[in-house]
Amino acid sequence: MQIAILSFDGFNELDSFVALSLLNRVPGWHAMICAPDATVTSMNGVMISAGMRLDTLPDMDAVIVGSGVRTRQIAADEAVMARLRLDPLRQLIGAQCSGALLLATLGLLETVPVCTDATSRPWVEAAGVRVIEAPFHASANIATAGGCMAAHYLAAWMIARGAGEAQARTVIDYVAPVGEKEATVERIMSVVSPFLRA
Repeated sequence: MQIAILSFDGFNELDSFVALSLLNRVPGWHAMICAPDATVTSMNGVMISAGMRLDTLPDMDAVIVGSGVRTRQIAADEAVMARLRLDPLRQLIGAQCSGALLLATLGLLETVPVCTDATSRPWVEAAGVRVIEAPFHASANIATAGGCMAAHYLAAWMIARGAGEAQARTVIDYVAPVGEKEATVERIMSVVSPFLRA
């Protein structure tokens, strides 16, 4: 399983790094930061090397689109948006917070309820999609999550879809706080599981 964590300058570290860490805990999976350039800098000034560039997106099995402080500018940049070639028929695709604006701009969210954060909500709604007050929603191969701490929902959904619910539970259990492992696994999976059965 090859996964791109799409991150632009000004990206939110929680979105990108939490998903990256959780997904790479699945044996045989390989998640990497994907960006337009060789390096990308977070909203808090953390500069990292991108593991892959935008031209690799069509080759990925899954893509997570993180949020950031410059998402509206990216959504308005036709040249950049033309490079975001995603295929919901073949790929698992997730977006967090303002990342949903990019999926909406690509026309991938026209018929599904969307989750995003409070700041991004008016922008996403202005793009013509219906936002719901929930931390996570998935329809077919597309999922959205709202709130900086919702990255584990996207990761758990993607793991469960690609490697099974047992593997998702194992990964969440491993990273959950000591003394709260069972409760954390059950809370996260109770949010994600209904969309797996559907």
